[in-house]
Amino acid sequence: MAIQSDSKKIDTFQWVGVSARGKRLEGELSGSSIALVKAQLRKQGVTPSKVKRKAKPLFGVHTQKITPKDIALVTRQIATMLMAGVPLIQSIEMIATGSTNKSITKLISAVGDDVKAGHPLSSALRKYPRYFDDLYCDLVESGEQSGALDKIFDRIAIYKEKSEALKSKIKKAMFYPIAVLVIALMVTSILLIFVVPQFQDIFAGFGAELPAFTLFVIGISDFMQESWWMILIAIVVFGWTFKEAKLRSLKLRDATDRAILKLPVIGMILNKAAVARYARTLSTTFAAGVPLVDALDSAAGASGNAVYRYAILDIKAEVSSGNQMNWAMRNSKIFPDMVIQMVAIGEESGSLDGMLAKVATIYEQEVDDAVDGLSSLLEPLIMAVLGVLVGGLIVAMYLPIFQLGSVI
Repeated sequence: MAIQSDSKKIDTFQWVGVSARGKRLEGELSGSSIALVKAQLRKQGVTPSKVKRKAKPLFGVHTQKITPKDIALVTRQIATMLMAGVPLIQSIEMIATGSTNKSITKLISAVGDDVKAGHPLSSALRKYPRYFDDLYCDLVESGEQSGALDKIFDRIAIYKEKSEALKSKIKKAMFYPIAVLVIALMVTSILLIFVVPQFQDIFAGFGAELPAFTLFVIGISDFMQESWWMILIAIVVFGWTFKEAKLRSLKLRDATDRAILKLPVIGMILNKAAVARYARTLSTTFAAGVPLVDALDSAAGASGNAVYRYAILDIKAEVSSGNQMNWAMRNSKIFPDMVIQMVAIGEESGSLDGMLAKVATIYEQEVDDAVDGLSSLLEPLIMAVLGVLVGGLIVAMYLPIFQLGSVI
């Protein structure tokens, strides 16, 4: 059965009605149709006299985006309410009403309408794959079948929170090297375009041959002054072309993933992050009652890197044929020995989910420490890079002045 995406359009409706005590009431409510909004009002004890779709502004309105952090927060709210004994439908209504993000309100209200209509929560969530992926929906479905939806939502909330924290750390790790390069290029470009030409005017009256290093820097400066716009266009075109090619070419994406893992420092952090994702996903799905083979399929999708995705799919194939997971992981040759040994202990003791959770915690902490270490390492590196660039340009400009005595 094909999964449809956002099949119901959610709108905001303005309504006027009368309460059970005869008091006139009015307000706004999100829903997919006037009939559903009226039904929702009647359940709340309001007899609607007028319901109309809210008019949209002539030039449109800025809609708030729904981020993965928003979904993690909603998941945690549902888990907290369910564990406190609040019924599912009431929990959904409270979250929809209490959210300050109108997009979240519309999304959760639409999910709530489907649940009120008698559909399982997992089916309602599957209509919005942009926000609730297959792993999320499969876990919710397993919770519905086992009757432990509150515990499942708690596990999903932990998984989402840990995943978002890990993404944030990886972004932080990638930001510093990029920042170093951008700052270095900006400072160098400013010096070459605006500062070096001032020295050229001075050198014109020397009447002597300039040092080779100075001539080299002046040549670069002349090129930058004449063709800076061509360089800027070339950078933009290259970036756009690479992005488009990466989206359309699986081979390029895989090659990029392999290359990134080999980078110094950054590659080590990304390897640890991939192991943490693998362990966290397997721990969450396996503990929720998902069969190991299916759990490995989910872990492959959540790995975030082609090297690990293909390795996990190979592990899945070996486990499907009857091999133990720790042996399959050893054959992949990308997982650390400590991780393999902990998985082996988990398989022997029957506590694989708990052991994987410990692996995930260990590697998430290692990623955190590595990112902090990278920050400390790059601070002096930025100073060194800028010092070499600026110092080199200063030396190139002052060399003719130092040699002025020989000309005189």
